[in-house]
Amino acid sequence: MQSKEFFAALNQIAEVRGLDKDKLLEVMERGLLNAVKKELDYNENITIEFNEDKEQIKVFENLLIVKDDPDNGEISLAEAKQERKTAKVGEILNREVKIKEFGRIAAVSVKQILTQGLKQLEREKIYEIFKEKENEMINTKISALNKEYVTLDLGHDLETSLPRKELLRTDESRINAKLKVYVTKVEMTPKGPKVYVSRNDKNLVKRLIEQTVPEIQDGTVEIMGLARDAGERSKVSVYSHDENVDPVGSVVGYRGQRINEVLEALQGERVDIYEWSKDPAELIRNALEPARIIAINPDVKTKIAIVIVDDKNFTSAIGSKGQNVRLAAQSSGWKIDIKSTTDAEEMGINYRPIDEEDAEDEEAT
Repeated sequence: MQSKEFFAALNQIAEVRGLDKDKLLEVMERGLLNAVKKELDYNENITIEFNEDKEQIKVFENLLIVKDDPDNGEISLAEAKQERKTAKVGEILNREVKIKEFGRIAAVSVKQILTQGLKQLEREKIYEIFKEKENEMINTKISALNKEYVTLDLGHDLETSLPRKELLRTDESRINAKLKVYVTKVEMTPKGPKVYVSRNDKNLVKRLIEQTVPEIQDGTVEIMGLARDAGERSKVSVYSHDENVDPVGSVVGYRGQRINEVLEALQGERVDIYEWSKDPAELIRNALEPARIIAINPDVKTKIAIVIVDDKNFTSAIGSKGQNVRLAAQSSGWKIDIKSTTDAEEMGINYRPIDEEDAEDEEAT
């Protein structure tokens, strides 16, 4: 039977909604099967065959051939031989079902089919889109808010909620305010795709830096470590695979242009960039910046380093609530134990001041 209108509608829906036509056809097939069975009060095994080239739709009943006394879904051998002379018991006879008013049936059923099937297809499409963005950064804007949550518009007619406590301390909370977020997880639920996002995840800082630094994108500069106290401070260690490229300068940019883009997206969170080094002492020294270090005793086997500072610099080296040393340790991969010169003397810790080492190195060269 011809159904030019059916295929025209199918193509239009696939194009307008951006859906895969084959998947759309599967949904249509399931819906039309139910419609045909309901219209004919027919419960046998029925299949529908679509021929888009000929704009043709055929409906078949698949009947098991039995010797005699056919039951529901069966056909006697004698009757089957009238349609196919070579028919044998145990075979399946595919017999076309003639439906004179198929166009009317399809028209009546299409609304219900689209409501159920297309909705599911669109959910699956949106799920696939955001699943590809899992562990990536996306742009959002606030579409609604209350005392406990802000609702973020993710695009593609999808929203998600973010608890206010997970916003950065300096984040602007108003309708249409733009926020960059990190997608932590995407899952399909009975109500559709659910996207979980974060402003606190340290990988948000990583993605922001990657986005603004071409040298990281092409692999010349690499982020080696990152630690974060969300909304307050981050420490990031970077390394250049090209000795002619300054890794810290690449991230900071001319007059701080690149790092300022990162800071703007983080609403003013402090971000310290330091150079990663294969030399443990140099790495730890860089990680603790801007603290002034007197000496470093690193143990390569345990990755524990004792760091000596002047008594007057002890508090600044540790940082407020231990933040500086904690972030330095997390971003460098070393456990750092800071001692004042007085403590080191009382504990009998031997150390060699860095200034002396630097002086000897200059003399040697």
